Amino acid sequence: MKYDFESIIDRRGWDALAVDALGQGWTPGRPKEGFDAIPMWVADMNFPTVPTVCDAMRKRIEHPAFGYFDPRDEYFNAIIGWQAERNGVTGLEPKHIGYENGVLGGLISAMGTFCSRGDNVLVHGPIYMGFAMSLKNSGYNVVLSPLVLDENGIWRMDYADMERKITENHIHAAVFCSPHNPTGRVWERWEIEQAMEIFRKHDVYVVSDEIWSDIILNGHKHIPTQSVSEDARQRTVALYAPSKTFNLAGLIGAYHIIYNDRLRDRVEKEASLSHYNSMNVMSMYALIGAYQPEGREWVDELCATLSGNINYACSYIRDHFKGVTAARPQGTYMVFMDCDEWLEAHGMTLDELLKAGWDVGVAWQDGRQHGGSNHIRLNLALPLSRVKEAFRRMDEYVFNR
Repeated sequence: MKYDFESIIDRRGWDALAVDALGQGWTPGRPKEGFDAIPMWVADMNFPTVPTVCDAMRKRIEHPAFGYFDPRDEYFNAIIGWQAERNGVTGLEPKHIGYENGVLGGLISAMGTFCSRGDNVLVHGPIYMGFAMSLKNSGYNVVLSPLVLDENGIWRMDYADMERKITENHIHAAVFCSPHNPTGRVWERWEIEQAMEIFRKHDVYVVSDEIWSDIILNGHKHIPTQSVSEDARQRTVALYAPSKTFNLAGLIGAYHIIYNDRLRDRVEKEASLSHYNSMNVMSMYALIGAYQPEGREWVDELCATLSGNINYACSYIRDHFKGVTAARPQGTYMVFMDCDEWLEAHGMTLDELLKAGWDVGVAWQDGRQHGGSNHIRLNLALPLSRVKEAFRRMDEYVFNR
């Protein structure tokens, strides 16, 4: 490979929540003596970003003034080119693109135009905890429509349940996660078409979170929600960001794509009310640096690396951890492990299992935060050598001790 996804970078002391927050209130503690921490809980990557990001930021820093600014044409052109190249998007213009401080901020701005505080919002479960927290904190009621595993271990939408929940709860706003977090499902076109037809039928407006759309594994393909029909194009606020793709979460910066003029005006008005939803000049240059031909090449190598990590992990779980199951993600770099049978067989609680992993440096995440019952969420965006070491420890000290 041209780019380095094998070297282990030391993030300690360099503003990384995944390692610097170990032992603080939201983690079970630091590893026991003799074990270093393998960060698999926070959804960022343990890889350096593509060099063109740092190059673009470094060049901008050479000019010593950082005053007020408007987004450059290069910013919009980079997004338009990226969407065309990666997702086959046509007809995208600068006016359709708007800055968001983050996907969750964009979600709440859109909800403010779709419905009123106290209204019900449809979301698929398991649910990304950020959706649950931000919707609840903003006064909305989350109504879950659970995904179901089919006979081949593929997560599917339950369309009958979706329609029933929409009608019974008088729902006119939904959050659609594509690819889905935390299950890693990459939806096929017919699946999105069927969901959007239900939303059209019941006049439900949609926020489509597509922040993971670049991280697609093992030959799957992302289909933008807005591309499946003209109605979907007009009733959907799509949210994107380079942060997951290029490990830029600390820089802050997402964007929306809204084709409906009236809807876009309303969302941008809602976003402006905090007087805070404004772009940082360095995050603009980071995006411009990321969305270059080198960035496309880097992402292709990243997805190949992550596919290998995911395949290794899911095969290891199947072959070595009796009573633990994990549907193979088709996108993202997260694995959602169901430990229910293992816990019952061993008379343990999920808290005890989580602590056993953390004790030996496997810093994983409690899946209950995402609506799981006895689930653990694993970040596999690490060098393969670290993934293998983590699973060795799980095998020797946790699941088969």
